Formats: sequence, structure tokens, C-alpha cells
Amino acid sequence: MSGHSKWSTIKRKKGAADARRGKIFTKIIKEISIAAREGGGDPETNPRLRLAIQNAKGANMPKENIDRAIKKAAGAEAESYSETSFEGYGPCGVAVFIECLTDNNNRTVSSVRAAFNRHGGNLGTNGSLSFLFDRKGIFTIEKEGVNIEEIELELIDAGAEDFDVEGDRITVTCAKEDFGSVNKKLNELGIEAEEAGLKRIPNDTKKVDVESARKVLRFIDTIEDDDDVQNVYHNMAMTDEIAAALE
Repeated sequence: MSGHSKWSTIKRKKGAADARRGKIFTKIIKEISIAAREGGGDPETNPRLRLAIQNAKGANMPKENIDRAIKKAAGAEAESYSETSFEGYGPCGVAVFIECLTDNNNRTVSSVRAAFNRHGGNLGTNGSLSFLFDRKGIFTIEKEGVNIEEIELELIDAGAEDFDVEGDRITVTCAKEDFGSVNKKLNELGIEAEEAGLKRIPNDTKKVDVESARKVLRFIDTIEDDDDVQNVYHNMAMTDEIAAALE
């Protein structure tokens, strides 16, 4: 998990600039919209919407933005998004899994394919790389005010598998099936995760040198800049050397 944690730390540092461009909020609003359209606008009865609102708060999205997105999603003129994913190999043979929410699938396919071609990658067929990633529940918690030793056993009983401390954040990992119970236990403990969700964690990583890592991350930046893209996962090993070079 340490590689995932290092990558998350780097992304948080990059995130301030992304937030200024509105990219983070755009992705969250899409998730709120699709959750509200599928399960209704009441977070008490809609777990997916409740989680999307939780993540919006963790990203410091204003309450009025959240309320506006929910209200808009419930209206007759709400935009309709569909979920789609892409798998392939980016530069240097690094496996990449991309999750999208889009209102125009042809546009998204064309944009993602162009990014792979431009960066020397190879877009594969759906399912071709799924075996390289395990879907896990991931919770990111601010370390301040949290005594991990005091809550560790209770979270393990709820299904937590791993705890990783990196900088000022704690990452808690669980099986996909235990996501709900761990989230419930955190709520019972009065701990609100800064970010929570199901993520794809590589079960095997590929080591590359620093220069190759820069090529891979430039490719990932291109993919993430696409407004239709929600999440990008990769299996590049985030070594201490690479992490230091990117800080």
C-alpha cells in the first residue's frame, strides 16, 4: 500500500492547482449528479449520494454548490451521464485503468484513444487488464486528532485490512465487501474521512527509472485533464526516489 499512499500524497500536493481550475469540483459534481439521479436526492436513503457529499466536503466544496448539484440532478433538464472504463498500457509498459462519467461516449473514446497514441501507449479491450488490479475500499483520514492505536482494533473488527501513515494522512484499506461496515464504524467513532471510495489497487507493480516515471505521469496528467475522466489508476511502482524527484 505504500506506493498507493505515496501517489496519493503527490496528487494532493498537485490538487491545489487542479482545484483552482475547477477540475476536482467538476468531477465531484458529476458523481453527485449520477448518484442523485440513480438513487434520489436524499442522502439518508441513498448511500452513493451520501458518500459523494462526504467526498465533496473533504474537498472543501461549498455547501451551496453541493445543494445546487443535487437539485439540478433531480430536475427534468439534468444532464445524463453514463459510466465507462478503459484499460491499456501507457508509456514504458505501465498498466493503466481509467474510469469515466460521460454524456458523450464517442467523444470520450476518441479523447482517451488520442492520449494513448500521443504518448506511445496502447489502448486495450475492456477486461484485458482487470486482473492486475484489486478493487479495495480506501479511506483517507487526517491524522490530527486521531489516535490510530485506539481505533485500530475496532476498524479491524469492521473489516479493515491495512493502515498506512504518510505525512499528515492515514490511509485505511479494506476489502470491497467490507467498505460499508468500515465506513459505518468510522462514523460511529466520530471520524469523517477526507476521502472515501472504492479504488483499484495494483496487485503487481512495474519498476521504472525517474525519467520514465516522468513520461508516465505526463501521460496520466493528460488523461486526468479530460473532463470525462473521474479516476486513473496505474501499476507503476512509486519508489522513494521517484517520489522525491516529483516533490
